[in-house]
Amino acid sequence: MSPRKSDSRERMVSSTAALLREYGASATSIDRVLAHSGAPRGSVYHHFPGGRTQLVEEAVELAGAFMAGVIEAAMQADDPVAAIDTFFTMWRDQLVKSRFRAGCPIVAVAVETNDEAPHLARSAGAVFAGWQEALTAMLRRHGLTEDRSRRLAALVVAAEEGAVVMCRAQQSSAPIEAVATEIHDLLVHALSNRPDADPAPSRTPHIH
Repeated sequence: MSPRKSDSRERMVSSTAALLREYGASATSIDRVLAHSGAPRGSVYHHFPGGRTQLVEEAVELAGAFMAGVIEAAMQADDPVAAIDTFFTMWRDQLVKSRFRAGCPIVAVAVETNDEAPHLARSAGAVFAGWQEALTAMLRRHGLTEDRSRRLAALVVAAEEGAVVMCRAQQSSAPIEAVATEIHDLLVHALSNRPDADPAPSRTPHIH
């Protein structure tokens, strides 16, 4: 049964996000999106009058919103360290499942210079800022100061994204596992040294 024409738009945005993860921004062409999504060629400018740039921008928004949802769900956990452990585990599992081909679509857009569409880098920056804000709020809720929460949140995002790049380059999950362990230990220390903190329980740092 062929896909419904009405879902062509959603399929094209999802396909663009998937292709950004694997091939990067410059290699994510309209032709490649059409082949991946199975959408009819005529749907491109019907749904995306801004062409490839609009497609990429919406794919960045989609990927950013998905990860923001993951972070928001983690924020509800009673244990922020376990929540961030889970965050790293999810990324490690995605890398292994894709055989280290699929990275982060936000990074794919952020690292490429695009003089014709500079707002794409700004969109990527806004996604990263949103993730940092969500993690900051979680750490604040667990008693850390605003400044410390913001710095740690930036470190978590930067460490995760850098580890993903290293894993893809080295074809190994070792970098993200090492980073996850260090972030785990750092967060345990930070949370156990709050003025109002109870003694830190014994923890075994790892990603599952």
